[in-house]
Amino acid sequence: MTTTGTTETGTTEAGTTEAGTAEARTTEAKQSLGARIAARAGGGAMRVFLILVGLFWLMPTIGLLLSSLRGPEDIAATGWWKVFTAPSELTFDNYQRLLDNSTITDSLLSTVSITVPATVLVVVIGSLAGYAFAWMEFPGRDWWFLVVVGLLVVPVQVALIPVSKLFGIIGIFETTFGVVMFHTAFGLPFAIFLLRNFFAEIPRELLEAARLDGAGEIRLFTRVVMPLGGPAIASLGIFQFLWVWNDMLVALIFADSESPPITVALQQQVRQFGNNIDVLAPGAFVSMVIPLAVFFAFQRQFVSGVMAGAVK
Repeated sequence: MTTTGTTETGTTEAGTTEAGTAEARTTEAKQSLGARIAARAGGGAMRVFLILVGLFWLMPTIGLLLSSLRGPEDIAATGWWKVFTAPSELTFDNYQRLLDNSTITDSLLSTVSITVPATVLVVVIGSLAGYAFAWMEFPGRDWWFLVVVGLLVVPVQVALIPVSKLFGIIGIFETTFGVVMFHTAFGLPFAIFLLRNFFAEIPRELLEAARLDGAGEIRLFTRVVMPLGGPAIASLGIFQFLWVWNDMLVALIFADSESPPITVALQQQVRQFGNNIDVLAPGAFVSMVIPLAVFFAFQRQFVSGVMAGAVK
């Protein structure tokens, strides 16, 4: 009797195991090919593949950095990869020439004087307008917001000629102030749209509780809305900073020709001195490193803003 019971129990357990295995195989078979590949590729092989993709993506940046550390004769003779077999070619003389080039250094200061105000104005005005559209009642609010959304599809190229004529009439054409105003005007529609949608997701009960405690609109905006909207505001600031810093079209038309931004200054160096690579390479690398430093400095806020928008 005992032997028979043990045999039956073993048979039952074996049947249960086989049934579970068959069910697992059926579930796996029902999964799509992409899901199965994604489930099995989460190990070390995928990490190695992503690292290789990242290095391939960074190759132009690495090449520009190494080219900026080589002399003009070496750059003209061989490619930048030669430094791996001849590291003695590396030198900082190019950066010394860059610092001695007043055109490039002045253009960096001009770029900062354009980018920082244009970013701050867009963030401040966009935050105030986004709060107003999200939580304040005024006549025609929805219609005005539709106008802002419609401005998102207006390309910059359409406004170049009429705005340049307007700036010429009021006397701000080819001035830093004019470039800042242009970037601010075209950055505000996206800023208002982004922040309005983000602020609208703040719980109404939280704002009403603050109003019951006697908070006015200004205090409500500065003490409640701004801290909660920090990730979205940081993301907006990064986007605006990168767009203005890397812009050349608007700067080429509206900026002062005597003190152009770095993008225009580098383009002029190419046109005037085609073989001036010892200045172009370090100048291009410096103009690229500064926005990268800004991005990595606010990386956490940027990721938080993107994730918050994705969840909402």
